[in-house]
Amino acid sequence: MANALPKSLPMTLRMYQRLATGLVPLAPALIKRRLKQGKEDPARVGERRGLSQDVRPHGPLVWIHGASVGEVLAAAALIERLRDVNLRILLTSGTVTSAAIVAKRFPPDVIHQYVPYDSPRYVARFLDHWKPSLALFIESDLWPNLILAGAARRLPMVLINGRMSPRSFPRWRRMHETISALLSRFDICLAQSKTDAERFSTLGSRDVVTTGNLKFDVPAPPADPAKLERLMAMTRGRPIVVAASTHPGEDEMLVAAHRSLVGIFPQLLTVIVPRHPERGSSISGMIAASGLKPALRSRDELPTAVTDVYVADTMGELGLFYRLSPIVFIGKSLVGQGGQNPIEAIKLGAAVVHGPNVANFSELYAALDESGGARQADTQEALVKQLGLLLADPTVRDKMQRAGAGVVAELGGALDRTMMALEPYLMQLRIEMGAANA
Repeated sequence: MANALPKSLPMTLRMYQRLATGLVPLAPALIKRRLKQGKEDPARVGERRGLSQDVRPHGPLVWIHGASVGEVLAAAALIERLRDVNLRILLTSGTVTSAAIVAKRFPPDVIHQYVPYDSPRYVARFLDHWKPSLALFIESDLWPNLILAGAARRLPMVLINGRMSPRSFPRWRRMHETISALLSRFDICLAQSKTDAERFSTLGSRDVVTTGNLKFDVPAPPADPAKLERLMAMTRGRPIVVAASTHPGEDEMLVAAHRSLVGIFPQLLTVIVPRHPERGSSISGMIAASGLKPALRSRDELPTAVTDVYVADTMGELGLFYRLSPIVFIGKSLVGQGGQNPIEAIKLGAAVVHGPNVANFSELYAALDESGGARQADTQEALVKQLGLLLADPTVRDKMQRAGAGVVAELGGALDRTMMALEPYLMQLRIEMGAANA
C-alpha cells in the first residue's frame, strides 16, 4: 500500500530542501517574532522543531494534518469514525486558533500537535517520535519536506477532501514538475469535486477519486445550553442579524447596514463575529465612533436593551450565535477573497446572505443561490435590501432555510465515500492491532 521510494527530485525541490536546512539557525528568531504576534503558543514552541512532551500511544496511529480551523473541523466526523474502530488519532495544524478549537471541540484522546516547520531536521524528529501508521493530509496544505520524508519512510499517505482552487491551479501548472513530484507521493487523492479531481490528475496525482466535500457531513457546532438561554433571555423579542467570520472592511459595511435598517426595525441587534477575535476591540471602537452602542463579549459583556451591535470576539462560539438568529451573513465574501463555509449556519436553520467573493466554495454557493437557499449581495445597498427582506418576511426566511437544508443534505455523503476509499488502509491497521494484542 505504501509508495515506492522517491524518484530523483526536480531542481526546485532540491533547492527548497537546501534552503530549509540552511534556515534552521534562524528558527529561534522566527519563533520569537511569531510569539510577539500571538501566532505561537509559548508553552508549545518545541513542537515547531519536532519536539514533543507527549508520549506516542501504543499501537497503530493515524496522523491527520490540516492547515487551520476549517480543515480541522472538516475532519471532525472522520475522526469520530476512526475512533469508533479504536484507532488513535494524532492531529496536526499550524495555527493557535485551530489548537484552541481542538481543545474545545475534540475528545481528550485526540492528540494535537503543531505541525513542525518544514525543515528536514524538524520533520525527521517529528516522524521519529510519532511513527505514524497512516497519514491523511486535508485539502491542499502540502509541505514538501513533510511529504518527501513520509514517502521515503514508506508511510502510506492519502490526500483527503482534496481541493485545488482556481487561483492555485494555473500557478501549479506552470510548476508541473515540482507539484507532480509531491502529488505522486500520495497513494491516492480523494477530491471534493470532479473539477478538483481533474486538476489533481492534470498536476500528477496517481490515483484520484471524487468523494465529495467532508464539510457537508460535519455536525452542527455545539452551544453551551446555559449560555444560549442567557443570551436568548437578554435579546428576547428583538430582531437579530448575525454576521459570521467577518474580515476588515466588512464590519464597517455591516455597521452602516445596521444604521440603515434600524429606522425600520427599531430594536434591531446586529451580532458581529470576526474571523480573527483579536480585532474585537478595534471593531468596538469603530462602532462607538459611528454613534452606535457596542458590547464586547471578550469583556464578559452581554447585549442589553441599549446595545446596537454585539461583538462576539471569542473562539468556538459560532454554534451559540447561529442558534440565536435565523438570519446570517457569511463574511470574507464582500471585501475578502474566497468566502467562508456556510454549511454550519444552514444546518442550524439559517437563511444565508453572502457577498460575491466566494471562489473557495463556488459550487456550493451556486447550488444554494440557484435553489433559493442563499442570496447574494454585491454591494452595501444590496446587503441592506436582502437583510431587510429577511427581517420583514418570516415566510421568505422559512423558504430559504428549507431550500438550503435540502442542498446540504443532497450534497452530503462524502464521509461514507471517504471511509470506503480508506478501508484497505484501515484493514491493514486492524491486522496490526490484532497482532499487537495477540
